[in-house]
Amino acid sequence: MAGALGESDPRRSVPRTDTLLADPRLKHAAATLGPQAVKLAVRSAQQQVRTGLAAPADAADLALALLATAPVTLRPVVNATGVVLHTNLGRAPLSAAAVEAMSRAAGYVDVEFDLEAGGRAGRGRTVKAALLAAVPAAEDVHIVNNGAAALVLAACALAGGREIVVSRGELVEIGDGFRIPDLLTAAGAVLREVGTTNRTHLRDYAEAIGPATGFILKIHPSNFRIEGFTSSVPVAELSGLGVPVVADIGSGLLGPHPLLPTEPDAGTWLSQGADVVTASCDKLLGGPQAGLILGSGERVAEMRRHPMARALRVGKTTLAALQATVGGHETPVEAALTADREVLRVRADAMSTALTSSGVQAETVASAGAVGGGSAPGVTLPGWAVRVPEQFAEPLRIGEPSIVGRVEHGFCLLDLRCVPAALDEQVCAAVLAAGRRAAGRPGRRPPELTAASCT
Repeated sequence: MAGALGESDPRRSVPRTDTLLADPRLKHAAATLGPQAVKLAVRSAQQQVRTGLAAPADAADLALALLATAPVTLRPVVNATGVVLHTNLGRAPLSAAAVEAMSRAAGYVDVEFDLEAGGRAGRGRTVKAALLAAVPAAEDVHIVNNGAAALVLAACALAGGREIVVSRGELVEIGDGFRIPDLLTAAGAVLREVGTTNRTHLRDYAEAIGPATGFILKIHPSNFRIEGFTSSVPVAELSGLGVPVVADIGSGLLGPHPLLPTEPDAGTWLSQGADVVTASCDKLLGGPQAGLILGSGERVAEMRRHPMARALRVGKTTLAALQATVGGHETPVEAALTADREVLRVRADAMSTALTSSGVQAETVASAGAVGGGSAPGVTLPGWAVRVPEQFAEPLRIGEPSIVGRVEHGFCLLDLRCVPAALDEQVCAAVLAAGRRAAGRPGRRPPELTAASCT
């Protein structure tokens, strides 16, 4: 019969489109990326099978890999780097409560509406109340879209056309080439630098203060550490010089943290006399990307009234997530920071054993995690990781789920500090699939894993 396929025709073995689309992983991808993108990936995978470039059994995996490299949306990843606040992975992951709050706020909400009076109300009033309860030393609070925006608004409102007195040792670069001094001068302020890179004294600030002074800026160097012959002036001493003090803590701690005794917090610096404290919400606070401005009622009101405040304000979903974060629920950041080292080792041992029994070269090794995100430089978080060959790193990154590990000394380390225990089975299966792809063994399926095999 014309057009009939011979027994050896490779098209006979091409998986049907509906069969591939029924794969649970591709169904999930269709729900997040859209059905059209998934269909295109499936067709491309089928074509590679037809031409003999891929085995029929690998078609679904290949479609997933194609989706991973397609610039269609942000992809969720499993953070196995050991860095809690990984800037390139979005810094703080939100708590389940914050995610639910954002979902509830996605429709119509009373963001600026008083339901009882039936009229306009203050924006974000409930989250402001929660923040003031968490930081009693603050008289008022204002929320902007990130930590850098908080400093820009302070410069515009409190020092526009005037001088900001700041130590040379605190003129930091915050990442991706952005520098604090550039942000401040772009806002219309004039920098009056005092002291040296490693040593600044109280007299340096006192001698620089004059009629043109807008405020003194104290910046915590949260992403680096200078040791040796150094000195800096604490907030308590700066507050006695007779001009406003704006202090940037960076990391977003509202109060002291027992694991990070050298990391400043908003409550302490306000109690020591700072007029305004600025911070990021998506770092140690564990919330969404936003910037906090806490402090004197008069100073915060000046900033809120400035025209720039409108351009820097946050949306309703951010306000909802921030309120849920401040409301007392444990955040994934806190869980990762305080993860029990012995529990991490037990999980790593179980995963290594499961992988080894399936033919993967894997072992449990000690791993030094980090806080990350420009917070607590020099602080290490001792833990454990599963070590596999380096060639697993790329297949894991582009697989489904995407797993980002840490490459060191010819190996890929999967640090479990930031990996929820509920995902251990998925990580095991992903490593087996990555090993098959890395070794170029078409058609070989990883063995089935039970929930108990990786826990």
